[in-house]
Amino acid sequence: MTTQFEDIIRQNSQRLADLKKTTEELERELSEARVTLERQLNQAYRRRTAVADQVPGYPGPAEEVIPRHGNVPVQARFEPDALPYYSMDEPPFVGEGPQFGTGYLADEPNVPDRAQDDDIDEPDPTLGIASHGRQSAYRRRLSRRSILAISAAGAVLVTVLAVIISSSGASWPASVATVQAEIAKACQNPDVVSEPGQVNFACAKATRQILWVFSLLTSNDNPNFADTKTGRQGLEPITPSQGGAVAASLNLHHPYDPANPVDSIAVAARAINDIIGGATVTGTNGNPVVQSGLESNSGNCLRYTGSGVVTSRRGFPGLCAQPVSSPRGQENLVADVYQKWIVGASAAAAHDAATLFSNAGNPGSPQVQDILRKLGNETLAA
Repeated sequence: MTTQFEDIIRQNSQRLADLKKTTEELERELSEARVTLERQLNQAYRRRTAVADQVPGYPGPAEEVIPRHGNVPVQARFEPDALPYYSMDEPPFVGEGPQFGTGYLADEPNVPDRAQDDDIDEPDPTLGIASHGRQSAYRRRLSRRSILAISAAGAVLVTVLAVIISSSGASWPASVATVQAEIAKACQNPDVVSEPGQVNFACAKATRQILWVFSLLTSNDNPNFADTKTGRQGLEPITPSQGGAVAASLNLHHPYDPANPVDSIAVAARAINDIIGGATVTGTNGNPVVQSGLESNSGNCLRYTGSGVVTSRRGFPGLCAQPVSSPRGQENLVADVYQKWIVGASAAAAHDAATLFSNAGNPGSPQVQDILRKLGNETLAA
């Protein structure tokens, strides 16, 4: 099931990357189109200036152009932008072209109604071209490619924003960020690794989410949590007496305080690493006693690493010969640690812990949201 979720996340990430790449390509095309348009506008301006200087009979301020109805002459307006604009490599749109005015002034009185007077002589289009005496010029247009690029870019941007918004709609509780900062401090303690195997699954950057996941599940990230039935206090599922015993090997600067989140997390990290990697302790008779961990079992190593080979040496607990690096193997390990730590924890609760662990970067997962809703109802996993 988890592999399927990972595939979905990977596919969504790839789709988002593809959309971003397409957006960048379209933005580059738009930039090129803008440069081309500016160059064409400059060319049009230079052509217009050349026409004004060189074309004979170019209308001057006092030149009468088109005879008005009733044989009353009227001076056509000179429009600086009246010349038709065509790109050097782009013809006008089909069915469109320069439009020329009739020579009437729209704001003058007594202008005849063309719809009612069919006897009005139509002006010669060639005269309009020569004089530029028109009211509406051919409008500058972007090329079809530019228009399509703009439309496509807009569609892609909308899609990208939709993906980003949908993926950023869900988040972990705000308390998780607080616990993460406390984990960073607690994991600075060099003694959190197991002894003597030096396992550090709990504070490794790639797997340290096990600490805030366990805190979220067992205390809802409340450092003042107290369970009268078990005597457990603080963020992590460990009794004060157990925590005090673990703290002795952490060289804490003051006695263990389960209500201090940094102390509680440091103790939890050492306890988790010992559960995984085992430990060598001094027995009541003064002799060393090797306590095995989860990785001292060949069957467990097969589930965690795909290989049942266990390495061991005198005085050290056995460890899996291969590292626990696959997502599935880490999930199995987290579930087993949870059931070792929370005595009597159900398989469902252990599965919840593994689900949150594997989806640390995907709070929007439906399984994650379902677990968080249960926590919101004060139903702590146990």
